[in-house]
Amino acid sequence: MAHDVVAYRPRAAEHTVLYRVIEEHLETFLDAAAHHADGQRLPSFVEREFREFLTCGAPEHGFARLRCEHCSLERLVPFSCKGRGFCPSCGGRRMTEGAARLVDGILPHVPVRQWVLSVPHRLRYLIAWDHALCRRVLAVSTRALLSFQHRRARQAGLRDAHGGCVTAIQRFGSGLNLNVHFHTLVFDGVFVQDQSEAVRFRPLPPPTADEVGRLLATIYTRTCRLLRRIGFDDTASDLSRPDPVAEESVMLAGLSTASIQGRIALGSRAGARVLRVGPGAEGALVLSGGPRHAHIAGFDLHANVAVPAADRGRLEQLCRYLLRPAVAQTRLRRVGDGRILLTLKTAWGDGTRHLLFEPLALLEKLAALTPRPRINLILYHGGLAPHSRWRARVMAHAPEPMAVEHATTASAPPPRHYAWAHLMRRAFDIDVLACPRCGGRLRLVGLIEDPAAIRAILAEREMRETLEGRAPPHLVTPAAVPILN
Repeated sequence: MAHDVVAYRPRAAEHTVLYRVIEEHLETFLDAAAHHADGQRLPSFVEREFREFLTCGAPEHGFARLRCEHCSLERLVPFSCKGRGFCPSCGGRRMTEGAARLVDGILPHVPVRQWVLSVPHRLRYLIAWDHALCRRVLAVSTRALLSFQHRRARQAGLRDAHGGCVTAIQRFGSGLNLNVHFHTLVFDGVFVQDQSEAVRFRPLPPPTADEVGRLLATIYTRTCRLLRRIGFDDTASDLSRPDPVAEESVMLAGLSTASIQGRIALGSRAGARVLRVGPGAEGALVLSGGPRHAHIAGFDLHANVAVPAADRGRLEQLCRYLLRPAVAQTRLRRVGDGRILLTLKTAWGDGTRHLLFEPLALLEKLAALTPRPRINLILYHGGLAPHSRWRARVMAHAPEPMAVEHATTASAPPPRHYAWAHLMRRAFDIDVLACPRCGGRLRLVGLIEDPAAIRAILAEREMRETLEGRAPPHLVTPAAVPILN
């Protein structure tokens, strides 16, 4: 008898739009890219990201074997590709786990504000490849943000105040365009030390629109100064400088440039803009202004999203937004002529609600979004910096009532790695280890990686499902059986 549990349906990756498009057009895309670059192929990490994506969620490449301890029901959970570029499944897990880690063990119980900084196209192109430069530009921004907090703390009579922030570097825009920008969560206040050497949090008033504008002007001036100091300039003289992206891969440089500009790099529509669908979609993009929002010479700063200290659920939602993957499967749909329709979460300022991609155009956008390996896209500054002497005390900060009530109870530290079942329950409120047949618990039997064992188990499973799907045999009554003499 089946128990009343929320049904978990393992994903069928091979039936998704993204999987089918990549499987059908990957070789054509790689050959077209190499032909366009006179035989030079894309960097190996980009090609590896595509090929490993085709193994994600496919049982033929290995799986975990789970079995119910009561009724022996089995479930196979395929391995993931652990991609960092565009895999929705792996990106979703990384998003959920990263948000849980931030809320459970890093961000203290204080109000936080999100500051979003976007940079001009030329700078996006440079920092998309040069991670050291990306970190230096981010350091300019975070120093300006924390200095802004310190100045306001001094005006409020608070000395030796310490702020803190965590930044997620996002590489994508809503239209799958390459758009490297920074989402920074900053404490909406500062930490100070009282006479008893206890750390206290002192909130600060929200920034005004004028303060956001002045702060952006500071970031703009300091970033331009940084670029001039290291030899980069937006003037015409910069056009003759060596291009570090093109020196590594001419094709990747072309894909990145086209992606940043919202154009197509390969195929019959090379150089044209990505097709937009919606009222007024052919018009110019209108940047929307709003409270605590400033724009200067391609630099854009927004600071109107804040979360109070007590709302940890909303804080976790905000952290997931910062860490979300570039592609959502539910927003991709294949139309009749084979093109892919991407539905935007919110309409653009010009009325665009959908983007229409040829298969090769979609793959080139995904290639441009793939980050280089071994780079960190989550960075901490101020009181949360790895070597800050305030880090442990800031992270341990809790609301005063909670600190008094649980003064003698040591809270368990958050796990270093969150289990898959825990993340599924946390994100979707689904208990994936509950047996749908008897309500028992599924236990891990083993990790199957040997190709021969994989084939044998999958063949046995397919045969069992075929037998279970058959109709019962026709029963013949004894009276109907002929008697043979």
